[in-house]
Amino acid sequence: MRNLFPRWANTIPVKLIIALGLTGGAVIAGITYYATPKYTRVGYQPTQPVAYNHEFHAGQLGLDCRYCHTSVDKSAHAGIPSANVCMSCHKNIKADSPLLEPVRLSYFGEDTNKDGQLSEDEDLNGDGILNAGAPVPWVRIHKTPDYVYFNHAIHVNRGVSCVECHGRIDQMVEVHHDKPLSMSFCLECHRKPEDALRPMGEVTNLAWVANHSLQRPDPKAEDLDRIHAEAIGLAIKDKWNVNAGVSCTTCHR
Repeated sequence: MRNLFPRWANTIPVKLIIALGLTGGAVIAGITYYATPKYTRVGYQPTQPVAYNHEFHAGQLGLDCRYCHTSVDKSAHAGIPSANVCMSCHKNIKADSPLLEPVRLSYFGEDTNKDGQLSEDEDLNGDGILNAGAPVPWVRIHKTPDYVYFNHAIHVNRGVSCVECHGRIDQMVEVHHDKPLSMSFCLECHRKPEDALRPMGEVTNLAWVANHSLQRPDPKAEDLDRIHAEAIGLAIKDKWNVNAGVSCTTCHR
């Protein structure tokens, strides 16, 4: 046999085992990194500088998402509420709450006479100007990679509700990352957009369901709801000529 196979052939089995081991390790590492909550950030819930309760404000009080996220239906970015948005209510409601101190510092930052006379701690430069005014340092929760283009206004103005990407924010005391926002997550919606479309008046109503079955009780209520929701989605898709792209250039520009 030595005349048929060169000496280096003896190392082939070892090399194959090493190659298979490295390949398997790379596949496992890739799946662990790209297909797990750690990568998709599902469940991520940072501590915010102000404990804003979405369940109370958006759920119980019924504040529209657009009251705080003012540009969500006008631009690519939803926008982060500035201190003046918060203070439009909290000048009169819980105005002295210690929980709102970061908001007050941001709001009154350029006011030279916030409450009569500045203290020495406030007037660090001796110029009578409050030494504050930086934006409230909200911690960003939802973020797509820099190479992905996502336009909020396009989606919102065609009937895609906030709940499709962010979950039931109106039921969260502290907001967490609810959906994976992965490429497969986006493609699933783009391939069948009618499942995510709803009447424009219900886009910010996170609790909305196509409750056809509630009008006529039936043991197969969920099936009726699903069929009704799909019919609504198809009608909106046709009305707006929704053609959600699935090519790479749709998001990667």
